Amino acid sequence: MARQLRLGLGRPTSYARDAFVRGPSNAQAWAAVESWPAWHGGCLVLVGPEGVGKTHLASIWARQARAVTLDREAPDVEAAAGRPVLLEDVDRGAPDEALFHLINLAAREGGGLLLTARTMPAAWATALPDLRSRLNALFVAEIEPPDDQVLEGVLEKFFRERSIRPPREVYAYLLRRMERSIPGAREIVRKLDEGVDGEARPISRVLAREILEGDNQNLDLFE
Repeated sequence: MARQLRLGLGRPTSYARDAFVRGPSNAQAWAAVESWPAWHGGCLVLVGPEGVGKTHLASIWARQARAVTLDREAPDVEAAAGRPVLLEDVDRGAPDEALFHLINLAAREGGGLLLTARTMPAAWATALPDLRSRLNALFVAEIEPPDDQVLEGVLEKFFRERSIRPPREVYAYLLRRMERSIPGAREIVRKLDEGVDGEARPISRVLAREILEGDNQNLDLFE
């Protein structure tokens, strides 16, 4: 019953401005987004690995700029005329001609274009020479893998979403030993929550060690 109650009180993921955890690893990207609308050619590309906050930061900008979010696979270019546009995961494939026109529209009055991707624009596949030259000229802001400040902040956020308040020593222990990614932080918080509810135990460094050691043993089975 305790487990069901806690999960029932869990909060949905928030993309609010004050929920974005800032640190050295995302400072460049934050500053670049904040510099809107003074982007060169009206365009900015947010680049970083999975789960580092690209969508969160892009959502903050989209609300601020009142941007339209387009479908990456079939972007409606006409809907982009005269307004800012958000297009995510562009490196996973977007129509060449549509992307070419969106970049051109971004420089016009009322326009703007924020793209997100895991790889640099120079690595994106395209058969259009004119698009290649524009991709190479785009301004890029990178989000690096999370530093300790960001990881601790997202751990606090994920614990708070589950109405959990662990002692400070748990954070220090996790930061030295956990997978250094935001998805990894979410997963360890989930496992700690399940460990508490399953055995009515407090969240502690001992429980964190048991879970992390258990994960390592499971990984050993596949080596």
